[in-house]
Amino acid sequence: MAPNLSHKFGKGLSPQEFIEGMTQNKEAFLDWYNRFEWTNEEDKSFFDSLKYRDDLRAVIIAADWCGDVVRNIPVVLRALEATDMPVDMLIMEHHLEIMDQFLTMGGRSIPVVIFTDSGGAVLGTWGPRPEHVQEAMVAFKENNPDREAADYQNNLAETRQEIKRRYGEGTEYQAVIIKELHELISGF
Repeated sequence: MAPNLSHKFGKGLSPQEFIEGMTQNKEAFLDWYNRFEWTNEEDKSFFDSLKYRDDLRAVIIAADWCGDVVRNIPVVLRALEATDMPVDMLIMEHHLEIMDQFLTMGGRSIPVVIFTDSGGAVLGTWGPRPEHVQEAMVAFKENNPDREAADYQNNLAETRQEIKRRYGEGTEYQAVIIKELHELISGF
């Protein structure tokens, strides 16, 4: 059963506090944030329409050292800004009891964007990466179950290169995140 997160409401950082407190990767984070553009009017209208709902909240587990946080959370924050939805940012290392309830394939992978109702009941999650990017890590985990295997680190390095390739150089991946968030939240 999914946990109730109402006890975390107001206990995290605001997105602004998270960004201001970044000691690593702040420049790259802000670069992705500033490069965000709405590419689909239907998506923009959908997120704008969420301003009229007061039953949704977001809790985001993140840390500034994580490349996926640096790439993906600027997009999530830009989408959520359009909604006026309350957002609590939880630094993973300070909230492991929550992190460990939202593992990805048995591991601590961030970011995790958790959507709840106003009472704290979990409605759905997104993360740590867009689906087409995450597929590379899923395949790696399936094909490399033994962390002690001689080729594990080499295969992991190759997988990280593939993830980077799938993200691409530009901002195209951002529209994919918006689409995935739109589909997820439409179900609430």
